[in-house]
Amino acid sequence: MEYSHEIKKGVLILKLSGDLIGENHGPELISVVSDAINNDIIFCAIDIQNVRYINSSGIGVLITILTKFRNKGGEVVLIQPSDSVQKLLIITKLNAIFTVVPDLDHAFKELVKS
Repeated sequence: MEYSHEIKKGVLILKLSGDLIGENHGPELISVVSDAINNDIIFCAIDIQNVRYINSSGIGVLITILTKFRNKGGEVVLIQPSDSVQKLLIITKLNAIFTVVPDLDHAFKELVKS
C-alpha cells in the first residue's frame, strides 16, 4: 500500500492506494492521524478510490482512525471506495458507520456540517 497526506481547509486528507493491510502501514497511518489531532485537526477525508483490497487489520485501522477523530468531536468520511471495497463496507455493515462521499468537494461539505 502507498499513501500520502496533506492538510487542506483544516481537514486531514489521506490518499491510499493498493491493498490496505493494517500490519504493514497501519502504525504509520495512526501516527499521521495522531499528529494531526495533536495540531487541532478534527476532520479527516480518506480517499480510498485506488484501494483494491482491505483485510481485517485494514478495517481495524479505519475504525481506529474514526474513533480517534470522533473522540475529539470530529468526523471521518471515505471518498469513492472501489466496487470491491464498497461491497466489503456493506457486508461488514461499516457503511452504516462511515459516511461515503463521491469526491473531495463533497467531503469538505459533509465535514463542515458535522
